[in-house]
Amino acid sequence: MTLNKILAGAALLLAPALAFAHPGHGDNGLMAGLGHPVGGLDHLLAMLAVGLWAAQQQGTARWALPCTFVGTMLLGGVLGFAGLELPALESGIAASVLALGLAVALAVRPPLVLAVIATAVFALFHGVAHGLELPEMSSPVAYAVGFVVATAALHAVGYAVVRFLPVAAAPLVRVAGGASALAGAWLLAG
Repeated sequence: MTLNKILAGAALLLAPALAFAHPGHGDNGLMAGLGHPVGGLDHLLAMLAVGLWAAQQQGTARWALPCTFVGTMLLGGVLGFAGLELPALESGIAASVLALGLAVALAVRPPLVLAVIATAVFALFHGVAHGLELPEMSSPVAYAVGFVVATAALHAVGYAVVRFLPVAAAPLVRVAGGASALAGAWLLAG
């Protein structure tokens, strides 16, 4: 399978969800939950970066980072449903885009405990943001299922890109991480 086919397939899979990127579509919240992680550049870049970064790791970190992100994000979503607001929520999300982008660009392999803690902190910010944006009249359960499935899919896309790219294309992943870090810096400045 060529890189063009992989990217075209990913674009086709994600394109329909872009139409549902804003909360409020449907009355069960599932479509809003699916659309939320792909509807904002900050969430999209962070979710993809987690997959890219996990694929650059070795051993347990390959699955621990995405699982930590999804689990902690879900916890944050529940806290957001309850109305918890984190200070500097948007700055925390932007910082996650910057830090995860840098981790990918530099192919950082920190000790597992440090990587899991950083991933969990970033996921908490994203989860609370998802939870606070629960559309009116939506089922929190359906909405949470949607944002968990979309997040896991984005992690899988990032992971697959790294794992299935030819070795010669590996520098492109680092360039993508650098571009994500620049976007995070831009989001922080804005």
